[in-house]
Amino acid sequence: MTRISCALPRWLLVLGTGVLVCVGMAWSADDKDRSDIGKRLDASAKVLNEIMATPDKAIPDKLMSDAKCVAVIPSMVKVAVGIGGSHGKGVATCRTESGGWSAPAPITIAGGSWGLQLGGQAVDLVMLVTNDDGMQHLLSSHFKLGADASAAAGPVGRDAGADTDLKMRAEVLAYSRARGIFAGIDLNGSVITQDKDETRILYGRFVPFSEILSGETQPREASEPFLAAIRRYSGQAREHGELKPAPGSPATASR
Repeated sequence: MTRISCALPRWLLVLGTGVLVCVGMAWSADDKDRSDIGKRLDASAKVLNEIMATPDKAIPDKLMSDAKCVAVIPSMVKVAVGIGGSHGKGVATCRTESGGWSAPAPITIAGGSWGLQLGGQAVDLVMLVTNDDGMQHLLSSHFKLGADASAAAGPVGRDAGADTDLKMRAEVLAYSRARGIFAGIDLNGSVITQDKDETRILYGRFVPFSEILSGETQPREASEPFLAAIRRYSGQAREHGELKPAPGSPATASR
């Protein structure tokens, strides 16, 4: 009687094992990527909450309430020693025609000579787009500050009389925070572009900047902490009597 073996050839077992390992690695990498963009959104919200919780050193209320777009680069800017280079990742959102805020769009910022001003350390960056021209530059998904769009260091202080300042003519106002020091910063020479890879991770496919920032794209659940912070400090929440210190902020803790 002939004995029938059910054993699979060794090469087939090895191949199957390899496929399973590759699939597992792909799933693991995908989960990590999703986790990274989620952490970046949370960190962006935290940056805004911490900055705006200190009235004498915060972004002026009027600027936040009038801003067309807000972008945050949370603790990811690294400066190359000696050459002043820079690179960082963050997210941006713009006001929509309905008066709300768009889903966040992942962005990168690179270049510029401002790195030397920061002493080579990681910093938080916040940028406010102040008018429609600046907003159109941002919607283009690639523009250079100081060339395509005028930029200036933003004034500091919740009650600062920024509306009469010459720098209010700038299309982009920029701020930095390093080692607890918050101040306006000159980002001229820096290039802002859409982060296409992280856009795919966040939305499951590539979505153009203009489609996201115009409000045509629905925000993902991971975006809510960031968008809640934007609403809280942009004046939209204040109009509805909802402007309160964020939970865990210094203002809340001191009560």
